[in-house]
Amino acid sequence: MSVSAFNRRWAAVILEALTRHGVRHVCIAPGSRSTPLTLAAAENPAFIHHTHFDERGLGHLALGLAKVSQQPVAVIVTSGTAVANLYPALIEAGLTGEKLILLTADRPPELIDCGANQAIRQAGMFASHPSQTLSLPRPTQDIPARWLVSTIDNALAMLHAGALHINCPFAEPLYGDMNDTGLVWQQRLGDWWQDEKPWLREARRLESDKQRDWFFWRQKRGVVVAGRMSAEEGKKVAQWAQTLGWPLIGDVLSQTGQPLPCADLWLGNAKAVTELQQAQIVVQLGSSLTGKRLLQWQATCEPEEYWVIDNIEGRLDPAHHRGRRLVAKIADWLEMHPAEKRKPWCVEIPRLAELAWQRVVAQRDTFGEAQLAHRIRDYLPEQGQLFVGNSLVVRLIDALSQLPAGYPVYSNRGASGIDGLLSTAAACSAPAPNRRWLSSAIYPRCTILTRWRYYVRYPRRLC
Repeated sequence: MSVSAFNRRWAAVILEALTRHGVRHVCIAPGSRSTPLTLAAAENPAFIHHTHFDERGLGHLALGLAKVSQQPVAVIVTSGTAVANLYPALIEAGLTGEKLILLTADRPPELIDCGANQAIRQAGMFASHPSQTLSLPRPTQDIPARWLVSTIDNALAMLHAGALHINCPFAEPLYGDMNDTGLVWQQRLGDWWQDEKPWLREARRLESDKQRDWFFWRQKRGVVVAGRMSAEEGKKVAQWAQTLGWPLIGDVLSQTGQPLPCADLWLGNAKAVTELQQAQIVVQLGSSLTGKRLLQWQATCEPEEYWVIDNIEGRLDPAHHRGRRLVAKIADWLEMHPAEKRKPWCVEIPRLAELAWQRVVAQRDTFGEAQLAHRIRDYLPEQGQLFVGNSLVVRLIDALSQLPAGYPVYSNRGASGIDGLLSTAAACSAPAPNRRWLSSAIYPRCTILTRWRYYVRYPRRLC
């Protein structure tokens, strides 16, 4: 029996199972223990391969690919501290909802906690941050292939958002010629190899039902708060709010066009706050709000109902309003809850927003980071995309600029770290090679003046 040959067959089942769940991008770091996984990925024509020598940068590369493709992305790394370098990207994905599948090679159990080289306790090392975890046994023909593939299918079916950590121990030898070892074991999956469906097909209902009293609430005075969402969703939300006649306070990552620009300025006006107090319902679509004054108002507002709609599960309202937490894709939720044409009920807020915008425009010809943040829209290429870095620049653009509706904007605003910005930004352009892109992380002299000296001293923090 060839251990190396069976390792490869075991890994081939794992990688093939991923393709049945929409995985097309695989990010691979160098390493010996991960050889079976790397060879299986290389031999599978369904995958687009990305390589990077640094695991931390690789994790953020996968994060960016998942942001743009809106599909799960797999990562392959070797054992030991290489795995730990995926932690920042994993944490960010857990907070922003991108699906990452971390395939971490490991030593077999008999080499753990006995002084063996490059052997650490990898199972459970990410604590509560992965959405799902799976610790596989060492490859053995005593375990049927249908167990392996159905276990992978079950874990992926349960992955609604965030990361799935699959720990994969492999015994040596890791290299050798391929032979018939395990061929019968592999063939017992039958025509699954020619099929395109998962071995185990699970239906998991997560989307919230239609709110039956929506026809009542849409006739009330409402406010729409738009957080992070896709470009297509941003355009739909803007149209939906306009039809309802409700003021839309759009975050820089909402891609709604921010019809009431400079919210972080006019929200400091007492007249605006007084008018917003008349709202009977606040509907927040998307999470990860940026503006400090928006967050301050959001924390103190007390409407009769506060609804938060996002595809990510869990609590997403740090102010803990009384209301409804609805798990659904924003576009699907809007379709289930159509707007009714009504006249705008706010009078002061549009006037104050226009006044704030004009005062910002009056200062645009002077030089400074605030002025550059305001003028960022002038530098956006057609058919392009924008990646906004942390932490000051995203707040300045949010407060002082007005990005076009539906223009793709990306950022790492989950944990809001500054590490991995270049890798994430570079990956955001990979699935869309025809798009031109501008990154405020790439051009810190233009848009992150306060961070430039720091990045020069610590350039690896960007990768």
